[in-house]
Amino acid sequence: MPDALPLLPTTVCGSHGLPSWLFLVREAVRADRLGPAEIQEAYDDAVRLAIRDQVEAGVDVISDGEMRRVTFIRGFYDRLTGIRPLPIPRRLGPLNYDSHCPYEVVDRITAPGGLGVVDEFTFARPHAVRPMRVAVPGPMTLLMPLRRGGPYQSEDSLIADLIEIVRMEVQALVAAGADFIQVDEPNYVMAAGKHRVVKGGPRPMVDALGAVLDGVRVKRALHVCFGNAHNNSFASPRRYRPLFPGILEAPVDQFVFEYANREMAEIELWSEFPSDKEVAAGVIDVKAFRVETPEEVALRVRLALKHIRPERLWLVPDCGLWETPRWVGVAKLRSLVEAARILRRELGAG
Repeated sequence: MPDALPLLPTTVCGSHGLPSWLFLVREAVRADRLGPAEIQEAYDDAVRLAIRDQVEAGVDVISDGEMRRVTFIRGFYDRLTGIRPLPIPRRLGPLNYDSHCPYEVVDRITAPGGLGVVDEFTFARPHAVRPMRVAVPGPMTLLMPLRRGGPYQSEDSLIADLIEIVRMEVQALVAAGADFIQVDEPNYVMAAGKHRVVKGGPRPMVDALGAVLDGVRVKRALHVCFGNAHNNSFASPRRYRPLFPGILEAPVDQFVFEYANREMAEIELWSEFPSDKEVAAGVIDVKAFRVETPEEVALRVRLALKHIRPERLWLVPDCGLWETPRWVGVAKLRSLVEAARILRRELGAG
């Protein structure tokens, strides 16, 4: 990860808005109308386009747009052995969290070919002309749709195998040259009462993350949102306070939290619980169709600067943009970048 980033670097959480034609490609795939070469070509082109969008918007640290992934984590379960899909709870009406199938665990869970993130990175890296971050699903979040069974006598033993799967993916990413790895764990707030954040219990969240990142020496980030699938939050109430101060023990260099869609609520926690770690503050509302102006984004950043030193603050959308129309997402990224330029001038840094 290069040191020559500007003050208040801009970045993304991972996913980018899908080009409209990619939805047609996915329909054709489901109808078995495309061959593997055609599918590969379509997704390769989508990744190139997502990278180009971010670069043209001026984002400092980009991603591959996660064009090959399906609804955040759902595609990863196709790569796991030992699970069986259960009936989808609800098929009619608006898509939401109950519109996807849960899985019954019937045998030992493994990922013989990995989660596919390494392949995504290997393709994208030569095309990325900016520093790049890559996101992997955290073990607690992979746990969400799984119904324990098979050989697992306790949830802790199931989590242990999920930790190993993610740990192997992270190690392979490092070996492939990734130097900025983000672990996505929205389940930290979705199940805060079930899995303690602080150390001391069986497989608490911070210890699980420590096991995943053990020995990893690249830049590490932890992304904790409230669940944003289909522009609907899973967690209620949406509060970060229950995670503090235990979350500060997480073995990461950067926390990635959403703030814009709650009018910057709880940003003051960083004054109440000071930390030397970086904070990538969500200052773009991915749930809102309306595109914020650069000055509106700058107002949010000024609130963050009251509690986070500028050299520790990064600017990011609240979450990924995969549920956002592509043109809206690109416009929001441009506002993010211009807001950063406004603030750098105010701070005498550019």
